[in-house]
Amino acid sequence: MSALPGTTGRRRIYLMRHGHVDYFGPEIRAAGGDPKVVPLTPLGQEQAKAAGQALAHVALDRAICSGVPRTRQTAEFVLAAQEGNVPPLEVEPDLVEIHGGSFGHVMSRTELAARMAYYFDMAGEPGATMLDGGEVFAEALRRSVASIERLLAEPGWHTMLITAHEGINRLLLGWAATGCSLERALDAVRAFEQDPACINVIDFDMVPAADGSVGTEIQRSLIKSVNVTPYNYVKHGMNMTSLEAIFALEPR
Repeated sequence: MSALPGTTGRRRIYLMRHGHVDYFGPEIRAAGGDPKVVPLTPLGQEQAKAAGQALAHVALDRAICSGVPRTRQTAEFVLAAQEGNVPPLEVEPDLVEIHGGSFGHVMSRTELAARMAYYFDMAGEPGATMLDGGEVFAEALRRSVASIERLLAEPGWHTMLITAHEGINRLLLGWAATGCSLERALDAVRAFEQDPACINVIDFDMVPAADGSVGTEIQRSLIKSVNVTPYNYVKHGMNMTSLEAIFALEPR
């Protein structure tokens, strides 16, 4: 099994969130409000380029995105900055954002941000969904974790880029922070802010499967970095939460 240099079975995932988007932009209005079509804004493109420069010297074996335009574009900017060989960009649909439900009737960006402000805080409640009628957080956790476990089980790599979404990243960080526990992960997601185009670094120690079967399993997870924003490392002036910034006319 490929492993990080100096280790016997450790793999690293650079888990990114996509850059800034505008959910009130013309693209999403033309698509009838479908958030899957929204692209990066010029600000989001600059954020992704900054992340690309920060990761330029990191030799990536594989690169994954969720497949929607905002994660694909973010990954493409990062890969364009690579100093060495560039892996092909793969799509992992199970890492697409938590499927949201209805916002109800909203009159402004401010009202929409206020309605969404505490949804991640409720993720650990039984049957909690992302907005009314949206995907159950626990089900989104299971599909995203299954995707990561499947990728970790595949041979031939030790360093991977994944560009995904705020909600999915929160779920995965909660899972990694609680010893890869599906039962406890949802209570941890509220603590993990994910700014646009941020970088998280998670290592996984892989060992032979305990049941003697062919393959490996996760022995432990190690969170090395969380919510690193290369365009503003110390977050000076970034006083809004991620959701507040997404819906603001002038993100801060």
